[in-house]
Amino acid sequence: MAEQGKKTLPPQHQEHRPGSEEEMIPQPVYLAKTYKPAGKLEGKVAIITGADSGIGRAVAVHYAREGARIVMLYLNEYEDADLTRSEIEQSGSEVIGFAGDVAGEDFCDKVVEETLKQWGQIDILVNNAGEQHPQESLEDITVEQWEKTFRTNIFGMFLLTKAVLPHLKPGATIINTTSITAYKGNPKLLDYSSTKGAITSFTRSLAINLASRGIRVNAVAPGPIWTPLIASTFSAEQVASFGAETPLGRPGQPAEVAPAYVYLASDDSSYVCGQVLHVNGGSVVNG
Repeated sequence: MAEQGKKTLPPQHQEHRPGSEEEMIPQPVYLAKTYKPAGKLEGKVAIITGADSGIGRAVAVHYAREGARIVMLYLNEYEDADLTRSEIEQSGSEVIGFAGDVAGEDFCDKVVEETLKQWGQIDILVNNAGEQHPQESLEDITVEQWEKTFRTNIFGMFLLTKAVLPHLKPGATIINTTSITAYKGNPKLLDYSSTKGAITSFTRSLAINLASRGIRVNAVAPGPIWTPLIASTFSAEQVASFGAETPLGRPGQPAEVAPAYVYLASDDSSYVCGQVLHVNGGSVVNG
């Protein structure tokens, strides 16, 4: 097991949320040098939320390497989004981007309309956008914070999925990002953990609902992954020991979780439906 109090990262904190990947030390790894693409998503169109940085960027780059055309959604992190766009294009793929809030129904409708106008199809939806706001106790969480976290993390997922669903054909896939906090809880992330529990249940229920239509729904539950969300929501001291509690004794990189999304989007997982893949550094959560 990991040593208590072990330092895994340089102490750091960003005041602005959801954070900037450009300011992180070290910067996250979003594509491993050993990764070998095999055309697993050739000819497919993928919509990915929160695609400007972190896990979303890693998924977008991996999907592009596998031959998919990318629709990247992000809030307002334009510099990070530009870098993601550049990486996708360098992979030889095409990309279109939309800045906006997935919790807005009009924005979701616009994304779907423009995607169909551009490419005429949607094959993969990755609901990955999320936010968190640590608080010491339930009394510290305002109604406004509670509602905002739910609006982004689960309402946005519902709205975009609803907008995309009429255009998905048999063989399409939906992949949701839940979290280890849905299974283990987190004393300082009460609202965030609650949304992730909702996402897990949403995934399982939607999978059953859509199975007869040939649309598979699954989820990935990352553990401590080094993303801008971490640097912008935790204190410098907390960041310094981020991931130390895992059996592997360190945080994971976005590049280490993205291949799970490739697997769930590809025909390799054709008999996987309603499941959650746990990429968390060795924690057994039995879910």
